[in-house]
Amino acid sequence: MDTKLSKEEFVLQAIRNLRKPPYKGIHTVFSGFNTSFRKYFGVDSRETVDKMVEEGQVETRLVRGGPMLYLAGEKPKGEDTLSKILGGA
Repeated sequence: MDTKLSKEEFVLQAIRNLRKPPYKGIHTVFSGFNTSFRKYFGVDSRETVDKMVEEGQVETRLVRGGPMLYLAGEKPKGEDTLSKILGGA
């Protein structure tokens, strides 16, 4: 039996399966997530993702070309990035 995923399950599974280590997030456009969500559900993902952000299930970060999606608690912190750039200085 082919059971369709819920929109929330689809988002979480997409983040886990599309991210490429060492990256913890996926770009909604470049990963193919937006296109796949539309193809699977016939609607845009924005409403679902916004609801999941509001509920604390996922986090987003705006980058060039669109948002990145992360599982809750996995979004990089700004100071961590700066520390990496400066080599711990």
